[in-house]
Amino acid sequence: MAKWGEGDPRWIVEERPDATNVNNWHWTEKNAGPWSKERLKELLTNLKIAQNGVNCKLTEIEKIEGEATANNRKGKLIFFYEWDIKLKWEGQLAGGSDTVNGEIQIPNLSEENDVSEVDMTVTIKGSGEEAQRVKAFMHNVGKDEIRKQLKEYIRSLKEEFSKGLILPKKGEAPVKPDNISMITSGFNKKINMEPVISPKNQQIGCKLDTKTIELSEKFQCRAEEFYNAMTRIEMVTAFTQGHVKMDVEKGGKFALFGGNVTGEFRELQPNKKIVQYWRLKQWPDQHFSEVTFNIEEKDDHTLVTLKQDLVPASEVEQTRDNWRRYYFDSIKRAFGFGAFL
Repeated sequence: MAKWGEGDPRWIVEERPDATNVNNWHWTEKNAGPWSKERLKELLTNLKIAQNGVNCKLTEIEKIEGEATANNRKGKLIFFYEWDIKLKWEGQLAGGSDTVNGEIQIPNLSEENDVSEVDMTVTIKGSGEEAQRVKAFMHNVGKDEIRKQLKEYIRSLKEEFSKGLILPKKGEAPVKPDNISMITSGFNKKINMEPVISPKNQQIGCKLDTKTIELSEKFQCRAEEFYNAMTRIEMVTAFTQGHVKMDVEKGGKFALFGGNVTGEFRELQPNKKIVQYWRLKQWPDQHFSEVTFNIEEKDDHTLVTLKQDLVPASEVEQTRDNWRRYYFDSIKRAFGFGAFL
């Protein structure tokens, strides 16, 4: 083993008690979902909003659905979160006789949008002048107060889940949460995804000359890590560096690289095999190839063999080059799965 100060620092075990994830080179992840739900409930439950003779309060968190993760890759913290929240509230005018009840929908709290841009819909039960005045108050004032709490959730998420993800190098101070930036995932960007015609209902391809591509590549990782890189939306987003839509299940559709690659999962054997129907946007309409990834873990690496049938003959060379450039090489760069130096 190289001594400190010698050799490639990415693969040197530093003088640190844990001796793991040297220089923060590998992808690490923490599930922030359960913590986030509790934190959001803590920040929003019984939140009082009062001003200019109007008194309102959030009375119940009726729904919090979604997920949140904190990830470290090459010393960068990447936060993914997406929440659908439904709140109940009540309010009253000073001196008023009626209590107004309503709901607030927050359908898409995510890292894609600044808190000031988060959509909120305020509704009330009933009608009348008092009810409309209270609703207007919640629309104009209440939403701003709620946004302050959502901003606090994001701040505390970064603070809580930066702990232990980025480990200090030898002689360096721990990373401060204030220096952590959000890297957006593209989960919620709308893309023009062409309809995927399932080949089980229609013959694959059309009458044109087709070829088969066969490739093999070695990755310095476990089979599970490569499988995750191809099936976990946050990791696919990281190596494609574009907007991703993906349902990882048999029959689930996917769209990568802004919709230029679309298809469908046909078989998923965790850590062993992935089969997809796959097409490029410029291919003839409704023509799909079939791609099979066989994943085999060896003693010191993982061997991935790719076979792609029914590739239009005119697209073979470009498609082969693109597998290496935009998939294999990008995965190695994004997650450190390249050859040891």
